[in-house]
Amino acid sequence: MNQLKKGALLTYLKIILTNIIGIVMTPFIVSNIGKDEYGIFNAIGALIGTIALLDFGLTNTVVRFVAKYKAEKDKEGEENFLATIRLLYFVISLLVIILGVIFYFFIDSYFTKFNAQELEIAKIMFVILIFNLAIQLPGMIFTGICKGYEEFVFPESVGIIRYILRSITVVAVLLFGGKAISLVIIDTIFNIFTISVSAYYVLVKLKVKFKLHELSKKYILQIFKYSSWIFVFSLVGMLQWKSGSWILGSMSFPKVLGIYGIGIALGTYYGTFSTAISSVFLPRATQMAVNNATGEELTNMMIKLGRLSFIVLMYVLGAFILYGEQFVNLWVGGGDSAKDTRYNSKECNEIYIIALMIMIAYTIPLLQAFGNSILEAKNKLAFKAILYLVVMIFGAIAGGILAIDYGAIGMISGLVLGWLVVQNVMNFYYHKKIGVNIIRFFKELLHKSFFIVIIVVAIGYAINYIPGEGWLNFIFKGSIYTTVFVVLMYFLGMLEYERKLFAKPIVSLWKRK
Repeated sequence: MNQLKKGALLTYLKIILTNIIGIVMTPFIVSNIGKDEYGIFNAIGALIGTIALLDFGLTNTVVRFVAKYKAEKDKEGEENFLATIRLLYFVISLLVIILGVIFYFFIDSYFTKFNAQELEIAKIMFVILIFNLAIQLPGMIFTGICKGYEEFVFPESVGIIRYILRSITVVAVLLFGGKAISLVIIDTIFNIFTISVSAYYVLVKLKVKFKLHELSKKYILQIFKYSSWIFVFSLVGMLQWKSGSWILGSMSFPKVLGIYGIGIALGTYYGTFSTAISSVFLPRATQMAVNNATGEELTNMMIKLGRLSFIVLMYVLGAFILYGEQFVNLWVGGGDSAKDTRYNSKECNEIYIIALMIMIAYTIPLLQAFGNSILEAKNKLAFKAILYLVVMIFGAIAGGILAIDYGAIGMISGLVLGWLVVQNVMNFYYHKKIGVNIIRFFKELLHKSFFIVIIVVAIGYAINYIPGEGWLNFIFKGSIYTTVFVVLMYFLGMLEYERKLFAKPIVSLWKRK
């Protein structure tokens, strides 16, 4: 098995581990550090994530240029590029520290709802994470070099090992009384370790050199020209997932930030269920676009990918609509007072609503993941990037206004409204400019499978009346729902090629046994 296939398998393994461990670890962390400190942890993390935009998309640029110079066997060009990038990252790290120092003196006036002790915790965490970011950004060069050299196994293996060891360390430290500050210290230590190991691999094993042969303004502009659109999409991602935390941070108590952060986490976990399927087909889809496939051919592929994602997403979304509130209460609930470390039923209901709103709004973009591949192949990402950026700025502003009266739910409402506007505009763009038949896409997407989803949800609603509570009751109801969904969807909702695709891994495993 080559590096690419092994790297892909390790990437999927990392996604699965990240989601499973994240779901298991969240209630454990909240119970041990408390919902207020967890809220501070989320708020400071969002602020640091915003400052991390100073990367300007250079990490992905490293992958592209290193691969280019390697293919051209231009060793001198590669050395000069890497030396230039290192200088740019030195400047960026300096900017990170300067911005960190400036913002440090505004923490008191920014987090207006934090008490003195909470402000002190926030300041310590902020200082540690600014240091972490200042070394993390330059350290990402080494991961980029590995990918540019098509050495996928090493960085993905290091990422998996780091995540597992980090999780074990967090559990041990929290059991011995550690708090939120301990979490950022652990992350910093593992960050330094990862960078050191990656640097050794790149410099010693791959024998990569950094040597400045020429420093020209034209060369730097060429680097930033490539990274500029990557930066714009990073900015869009920040507005989607982090803007809510830092807007709420200026007007809300720490526990509200924790509620919002957990809701966001559940929403992002939802996306990975679809990504794991669609990403397998995206290289083929990109090749079609590059080979000037017709609009109908592109529509056929979008339908094929969309239906596979639809089946998986409807299973998860239907389950969350029916049993999500019970899950959230069992997962992070159990608190019955303001001082309790876990969330009470009202707070759990807010988490459920936030996550559900994200899942519903996120569904169509996930079903149309192939569309982004078409735009990339046809070099038409600029329209989507600018549209997303403008609309999400207004979405963040609308969310901030709504948050004044409605808190975390108001914040996510503004952002979700922005997502819906963008997706409706993009559907017209796909139809008119790219040639994808959007009407046929939705018609064939829903063929057979949508009717089955309605039936399953109706049966699932009846299943919800099974008496009882606790994890055993939740698992029992979830098992019945899963069985009903799988049986009805497989025999009545799927097309022939879909049945073969889903059955193939099971048949292969059965034959091996």
